[in-house]
Amino acid sequence: MKCPGQDSQYWKPGAIYEEKCPDCGTVIEFFKDDPYRKCGKCGKKIVNPRLDFGCAAYCPFAEQCLGTLPEEFLNQRADLLKDRVAVEMKRYFQPDFKRIGHATRVARHAEQIGKQEKGHLAVILMAAYLHDIGIKEAERKYHSSAARYQELEGPPVARAILEKLGAPAAIIDEVCDIVGHHHHPRPEETTNFKAVYDADQIANLEAFHEKKPVAAKTVERLINNRLLTEAGKARARTVLSPPAA
Repeated sequence: MKCPGQDSQYWKPGAIYEEKCPDCGTVIEFFKDDPYRKCGKCGKKIVNPRLDFGCAAYCPFAEQCLGTLPEEFLNQRADLLKDRVAVEMKRYFQPDFKRIGHATRVARHAEQIGKQEKGHLAVILMAAYLHDIGIKEAERKYHSSAARYQELEGPPVARAILEKLGAPAAIIDEVCDIVGHHHHPRPEETTNFKAVYDADQIANLEAFHEKKPVAAKTVERLINNRLLTEAGKARARTVLSPPAA
């Protein structure tokens, strides 16, 4: 069966349209399922500006539907995938709003750190949303939320979620590796791990600081001793903004 979204018998008016080449201005005709077309005048490959990524943003069979996908599309797939991971995390933790809030806060910090450190933002955000995903199984099996149990139980849960969403194998493996030791940095770590680790540390310091403000000197010592990236240290100083001792 052909995917209805790509079957022209289901198309509505507007499924065929014209766009101008951004380089030379030549009019190019697009069908709505064209991932790209080449300009007939200057030869530039133009990504379809109206392409509806829809299910193809996460479907493992997208390439069979749309042919060889351009790099811009593959980047969009990863971006949409991390948003679906956020939804699955919320479903998994429901109604534990405290843990949903913590994961969301970690993801927010991790995104800012990852941008400055030039990490792979999709991997960073997926790992940030899923970093504590093993805590429910840890509490069920061991009656404990200790870090070692979270790290033991987290990767299988994270892998099941990512496989369900059709994530690429390389992304699944890296995210699960981060989840599996997110409290314990190795001697040599990736930028992606460091962004998630620092974000988690900042979120924990932030929560503690909100309950009981910490003196500036103490905050600075904690930042320098715990955080792994310069971007993380800068964000921590901005977020915590403690009163002078």
